[in-house]
Amino acid sequence: MSDLTLIHEDDTFIVLDKPAGLLAVPGKGPDKQDCLSARAQARWPDALVVHRLDMATSGLVVMARGPQAQRELSRAFETRQVHKRYTAVVAGTLNNPLPDNGWNTIDLPLTIDWPNRPRSIVSAELGKPSVTRWRLAGSPQGNTTRIELEPVTGRTHQLRVHLQAIGHPILGDALYATPEQQALAPRLLLHAHALALPHPRLGETIAFHSPCPF
Repeated sequence: MSDLTLIHEDDTFIVLDKPAGLLAVPGKGPDKQDCLSARAQARWPDALVVHRLDMATSGLVVMARGPQAQRELSRAFETRQVHKRYTAVVAGTLNNPLPDNGWNTIDLPLTIDWPNRPRSIVSAELGKPSVTRWRLAGSPQGNTTRIELEPVTGRTHQLRVHLQAIGHPILGDALYATPEQQALAPRLLLHAHALALPHPRLGETIAFHSPCPF
């Protein structure tokens, strides 16, 4: 299949730039089979899933080439050797209380909201530890603020729920923003713009970047 934006390719892994609105992996039903992983496997038959992005989120996605590389990359994700950063535009004016635009921390436990799947919620009783770091990525514009995000953990919808929890949902978020906040953007304004990881074979850290499309 076409419609793949290739950022990196070698014999152990590939990095792709996923557009918003495309599933990362197949969903349930024949109408949800077109996805980033299927398009990649049509071109690289040995490509295997390592991680994913929400359908509404754009940006960098890694796929391993072969089971050994998949094991190495999965281990790197599990041991937090992979560093990801995102750009988001959120509702409201968000000010950084730290000097020199330092990294703030959102530390709120998250769990799946089973009666209302696929939503997640903050839950002190049932939630798993979930940590997100944020800092400003520009001056507030109107009643919105551009920020940079760094997930320390990788829970479902973590960035989206954490920002909603502090009163600043991401614009265009169909699950966690108000109808008015959703209407301020034609898509979810969340983009995975930076990724750094240890090369599965060489061990050295290699970094990738994707320009923010909004």
